[in-house]
Amino acid sequence: MKDEKRPFLAHLTELRNRLLVAVIAFGLAVVLTYSFKEQIFAVLMRPFSAVMPKGSSFIFTSVTEAFMAYVKLSLVSAAFVSSPVTLYELWMFVAPGLYDKEKRYVFPFLIFGSALFVVGLLFCYFFVMPVLFRFFVNFGTDFIVPMPSLKEYIGLAIRLLIMFGIMFELPLLVYYLAKIGIIRYQTLARKRRYALLAIFVVSAVITPPDVASQLLMVVPLYGLYEVSIIIARVFGKKEETGAEA
Repeated sequence: MKDEKRPFLAHLTELRNRLLVAVIAFGLAVVLTYSFKEQIFAVLMRPFSAVMPKGSSFIFTSVTEAFMAYVKLSLVSAAFVSSPVTLYELWMFVAPGLYDKEKRYVFPFLIFGSALFVVGLLFCYFFVMPVLFRFFVNFGTDFIVPMPSLKEYIGLAIRLLIMFGIMFELPLLVYYLAKIGIIRYQTLARKRRYALLAIFVVSAVITPPDVASQLLMVVPLYGLYEVSIIIARVFGKKEETGAEA
């Protein structure tokens, strides 16, 4: 049930206050994560250091590169650390304007969406990154020693983690789209071949050109697609036979 109507300026004031809280939380998180930047980087580099040959190390090639790389890592880590506060403030702002039925959709979306994002990060960190980095390191020889740039490694690792975190949101997105009738499981099932082709194309573009690395992308993506079909079938909006999504 919606709250009583409030003046527009009151909503703006509340939005400002909640944004201020979120910004302060992010700022404090930046201070915290920058204070532990070496420890955070040590965790981030572990998948690469496990396959790094003797004599190899991370380097930086410009005066400001190491500093800027650590700042970037701290900002991204701070966004993750402060996300519970940001999501809470967002929820407290929009919740009064929602009906009880709408709240039953939005709140679980925030909870399960966050959980699936973390699962995607962990899958990438423990399964994908070690295989990809082993592939790159295998190009090294006695005369060609891999010495990756600090900035490039941090950028690549962050992109991979975020990409897999977003990928793992697919089942939840399909659940809500099917729930409100935008998509149906029959449509998803009929387009399996096109989905698989698209997954192979995406995998070929963003992974190294070896079978193992591409399968690390294809298998989970296609698995998520099949899970999404099951979710759409079980939880999808029931419609008359013959209706098309």
